[in-house]
Amino acid sequence: MKMNRRQVLGLTAGIALVSATGTRFAFADAPATEKMIMDFAGGKMPATGKITLTAPEIAENGNTVPISVAVESAMTDGDMVQSVLILAEGNPNPDVATFHFTALSGTAAATTRMRLAKTQNVIAIAKMADGSVFMDKKEVKVTIGGCGG
Repeated sequence: MKMNRRQVLGLTAGIALVSATGTRFAFADAPATEKMIMDFAGGKMPATGKITLTAPEIAENGNTVPISVAVESAMTDGDMVQSVLILAEGNPNPDVATFHFTALSGTAAATTRMRLAKTQNVIAIAKMADGSVFMDKKEVKVTIGGCGG
């Protein structure tokens, strides 16, 4: 890779700034993610079932990882999904997205793309109108340049 003088100076200035300020890139940890789950769930331990998280086992590009979530629900007053929270356990900010649903939604399903900083667990939590909470978790391996990460 060939760099011009302006790029070298910019890179050098960036490195000097990070070194001088002591900037660290902190990633979320499991206790912080667990706290977010408990806050969303209202202190209840999420059960398994009803929610399905679909994510690739291996993501060749961590910048655009496609995920989708679906919750088994009739979307009527007796069986309504209020919201779904998506978390990425190893990202600097684990809160990826929150989807809110109403009876007009028809189905409780959503698809998006997310950025993953490294190989980590992706977690989906569904909160139902009756107060029950369900969770699904998948590990996504992020590769860099086609190599395992």
